[in-house]
Amino acid sequence: MTERRGHLWWQRGVVYHIYPRSFADASGDGVGDLEGIASRLDYLEWLGVDAIWLSPFYPSPMADFGYDISDHCAVDPLFGTLADFDELVAETHRRGMRLIVDYVPNHTSDEHPWFLESRASRESPRRDWYIWADPKPDGSPPNNWRSVFGGSAWEWDERTGQYYYHAFHRKQPDLNWRNPAVREAMHGVMRFWLERGVDGFRVDALRHLVKDEKLRDNPPNPAYEEGRPSYEAHLPVYTTDRPEVHRMISGMRRVLDGCGGERVMIGELYLPFDRLVLYYGEGGRGVHLPTNMHLITTPWSAPSLAALISEYEAALPPHGWPNWVLSNHDNPRVATRVGPERARAAAVLLLTLRGTPTVYYGDEIGMVDGKIPPERLRDPAGSQNPRLSRDPARTPMQWDASPNAGFCPPDAEPWLPLSPDRRHRNVAAQRESRGSLLCLYRRLLRLRRSEPALSVGSYEPLEAGGSLLAYARSHAGRRLLVALNLGGAPEPLPPVLRGRVLLSTSPGQEGGDLHPLARLGPGEALVVAP
Repeated sequence: MTERRGHLWWQRGVVYHIYPRSFADASGDGVGDLEGIASRLDYLEWLGVDAIWLSPFYPSPMADFGYDISDHCAVDPLFGTLADFDELVAETHRRGMRLIVDYVPNHTSDEHPWFLESRASRESPRRDWYIWADPKPDGSPPNNWRSVFGGSAWEWDERTGQYYYHAFHRKQPDLNWRNPAVREAMHGVMRFWLERGVDGFRVDALRHLVKDEKLRDNPPNPAYEEGRPSYEAHLPVYTTDRPEVHRMISGMRRVLDGCGGERVMIGELYLPFDRLVLYYGEGGRGVHLPTNMHLITTPWSAPSLAALISEYEAALPPHGWPNWVLSNHDNPRVATRVGPERARAAAVLLLTLRGTPTVYYGDEIGMVDGKIPPERLRDPAGSQNPRLSRDPARTPMQWDASPNAGFCPPDAEPWLPLSPDRRHRNVAAQRESRGSLLCLYRRLLRLRRSEPALSVGSYEPLEAGGSLLAYARSHAGRRLLVALNLGGAPEPLPPVLRGRVLLSTSPGQEGGDLHPLARLGPGEALVVAP
């Protein structure tokens, strides 16, 4: 892969993803807020991240915890005020970091003024701001489209005698992006936040943005297995990844680019690589970073990951910048998926691959999915099947060993239960231990910043064998070697892995030369300068 010059901040940097409800509660109501986030900016600066990405904090009835927005240009009182947001932007920038916010263009809340007007009558000026359709002759929904949250994606409206479409919760009607008035209104939302100083957007549910105009049935999924979410019973060829979506993205890019500065647009996309890379757009005029989620779903083995990385690198267009994600608010945490003992190697992988990495809050201390009693489940996606709930990956951040882990005052009840391991797995305890996972993340982030080969250098796979994954990163004549043992037994290092150890997951090895007969233990990883 050709080296690049003049890299932008989002190509060099590391993004830190915050779920606002769960990061830090300053008001004492058991729910995280903007003031709480601002109070922890010194920590994020110490950690060494370059940008913060916030999940929604907008006014919402909270049917889907903020992704059902009733006002795109305000702050929900639960999280604070616009003044709190402006202060957060200013304080983030003062520390040399950037701020990215969630942009949710696919749908609104059913309590949004636009939808209330649309729903008022078939003659409403905003009727076609949403997707309405007549029932079949027998009164059933217009087609077989399913909601991601389960059941039909069509909700009957008794007043006007039509169904409206919702890709997610029934209280999240989808906007009709084929309507120019909708596009202009949502572009106005972008301008509002750009003028308040945000450095970019993570665009939610991007592949859902345009639906088939003829409302054709989705075909059956021949690979569907019983027990999987009902949404997967059909292939969503008429409800997602439609060709028209790229024209909508181009319009968003024009708004973003028109505001000047090094703004970034990140697209939430769960797609195979051949489809994913199309979202970079012709000549790079699409999404800057179509989100690569494949580390979340790929088996944790050296052959699987080596093949994944090579496939991704080969699929990238010349103008495409890679990106990697290990965890997010919709999927089990990495320490839960691969085991806490392998979380160190996972950190090294994420932060030494070519491209922009995103760290999910709490992964830096090895947080695992929380145990949520049935009566405390909050996620609507898990209402039909609690095993599919996203709540376990959204438990409050563990700051210290106090009763509520420093997330909220001791006399408040956190909105989700805290993990029982908070007494030893927390920021305060790990910050004092050089051998901790937290300090490993900090060392990795400092090494990325000091070694351009790790942030913007080329990628070259190396022959390793067994359970070892190895590759080289090179930039401006500087070559670094990375090796990870993803198996359960020690592995001898290949002859190419020789030199001075810049970073190791095992304390005490850094600064010395590798022994010719060195072996890498299970879950260990290192970075070497030949």
